[in-house]
Amino acid sequence: MKGRIKMGMVGGVHEGSIGAVHYMAASLDGLIECVCGAFSSDPKKSNITGEKLFIESNRIYDTYEQMIENEKRNNEPGRIDFISIVTPNYLHFPIAKLALDSGFHVVCEKPMTMNVVEAKTLDDLSKDRNLLFATTHAYTGYPMVKEARVRVQEGCLGEIRKIIVRYQQGWLSTFVEESGHKQASWRMDPLKAGIAGSMADIGTHASNLAEYITGLGIEEVCADLSTFVNGRKLDDDGSVLVRFERGAKGIIYASQVSTGEENALAINIYGTKAGLEWSQQDPDTLVIKWPQKPSELVRKGTNYEFLSRTARAACRMPSGHPEGVIEAFANIYKNFALCLQDLSEGRKPVDEHRDFPTAYDGLRTMLFLEAIVESAKSNKKWVRLSSVG
Repeated sequence: MKGRIKMGMVGGVHEGSIGAVHYMAASLDGLIECVCGAFSSDPKKSNITGEKLFIESNRIYDTYEQMIENEKRNNEPGRIDFISIVTPNYLHFPIAKLALDSGFHVVCEKPMTMNVVEAKTLDDLSKDRNLLFATTHAYTGYPMVKEARVRVQEGCLGEIRKIIVRYQQGWLSTFVEESGHKQASWRMDPLKAGIAGSMADIGTHASNLAEYITGLGIEEVCADLSTFVNGRKLDDDGSVLVRFERGAKGIIYASQVSTGEENALAINIYGTKAGLEWSQQDPDTLVIKWPQKPSELVRKGTNYEFLSRTARAACRMPSGHPEGVIEAFANIYKNFALCLQDLSEGRKPVDEHRDFPTAYDGLRTMLFLEAIVESAKSNKKWVRLSSVG
């Protein structure tokens, strides 16, 4: 593949924040350029966004169907290689399916779909068509999350016993939907967000992080979902007891009514030999907790030779230079792009390049969501995740 990989974006209108994050992340390493887009269901807003991104006017589209059809027929060197989907949840499936059916690789926001059936369809389709599919569980992109995963794989913690993940925000502590808050309005609308609110928005990040670092799949859940703010249609808080593979047990807590909290995602993992702790609000530090000696602080940095190859590959700056969520997002796009390059040039992608959340990971989070919603609505203490994943 000669030149940069070409991306088309669906969603990501200039008024929102998440589209800008995706655009910056995709562009950060110079591997990808955005060449077209259907940035909004409102053609006027789509044009404004496209102009701000310096997209050629004839490649700023009114609809995603128009974009995919035109790009599919485009035989010029500038034809897109993949589509990035940055829309509300209810649009993920139809856009992703059309993209895959048209032969395009996909990067998709999470949760990947509205239900398990849709998620299974996309996972199967991407495999059948031999197309790459990345789901942007961005927190897996942090170097110290990758280091934590390697430490667990290498047996540093011993046999895993307990996994605790908490994700606390406070931005939905009041009924902000009443004032027309766009993000809150669609995220708490069952027709646009799906079967869950906070658990779909941030609880899926928590479940994905637990499975990514430990390599242990969630098998059973016992959930209590709450809607504390009057008038709200979906959960704004949830607590889940979790049974993992190999006998490990855990707790996943996700809340968007934790008043005063910003974006407090954190994970603790305890094994027979040691424990570890990582926090998204101090992402450059991983704490390894030993029983008979002081805790070990592991820091990220391109100049730290003691880090695993996987973690170093995710670092961009020497130690002491903070990196954040845009760089974490960028690591997903970078690995996705490197894999795409490998495949286009007939090479088998190396493990470091394949290190990004896939459609299967998106399917896993939908299995988790459906199980916790079933558990919360029933009198059953434990609900087992469907075997389709």
